[in-house]
Amino acid sequence: MSASPVYRIYPCGDHAITITWGNAITEAANQQVMALYRYLCERKITGVLDLIPAYSSLTVVYDLVALIKKNPGQTVYTMMESQLQQAVRSVELGTITVSNKITIPVCYDLSLAPDLSALAALHQLTIEEVIQLHTAPTYRVYMIGFLPGFAYMGSVDERIHTARKSSPRTKVPAGSVGIAGEQTGIYPLDSPGGWQLIGQTPLRLFDIDRTDPCLLQPGDEVQFWSISLTEYHQLKKL
Repeated sequence: MSASPVYRIYPCGDHAITITWGNAITEAANQQVMALYRYLCERKITGVLDLIPAYSSLTVVYDLVALIKKNPGQTVYTMMESQLQQAVRSVELGTITVSNKITIPVCYDLSLAPDLSALAALHQLTIEEVIQLHTAPTYRVYMIGFLPGFAYMGSVDERIHTARKSSPRTKVPAGSVGIAGEQTGIYPLDSPGGWQLIGQTPLRLFDIDRTDPCLLQPGDEVQFWSISLTEYHQLKKL
């Protein structure tokens, strides 16, 4: 059994509790999150309504009223804190596995990448170098948030770390691939957004008609590969 890592537990409103391993974007912290998330999912604890994994934290949402009735002599927070502590002691934190390895085609044509030229100029790189740097790593999906199916992934090469736009766009097309700081992500739906847009994928990141509407899940590994504009339109029709 692995030694328990350093963590902190605190209340999140009156019907949720959060456990965190710091506030940095690191694979090690996220592995702790995902190991505990899977452990708790398998056990289906009575009264737990939802489990929300993030970069370095896991929030447990619970049915406050039901748990008060079930355990009248103990505060719900104390009870949930004790269960989390026991779970951390029990879970095999070193046995994290990747859910899926997914390859995502991206077209970096300037007609679909409104910020690519400016981003390249900012970092004194060619467009081709930016594309190579963006497609080279294997990215980890750290969390889903902001929109259904929006996967926060990291980390991009430090040579193309770029801050969000100071003035967000009112509409970003679905499938747009962006960079924000050391993160990269894909907009699953048309929406406002302030990430630096460097391409588009023809894949649908969120589809309500699929058994699992979200293409990506926390813990997945993603590899981007560059496609031409013609290939993009061909795949878009499928």
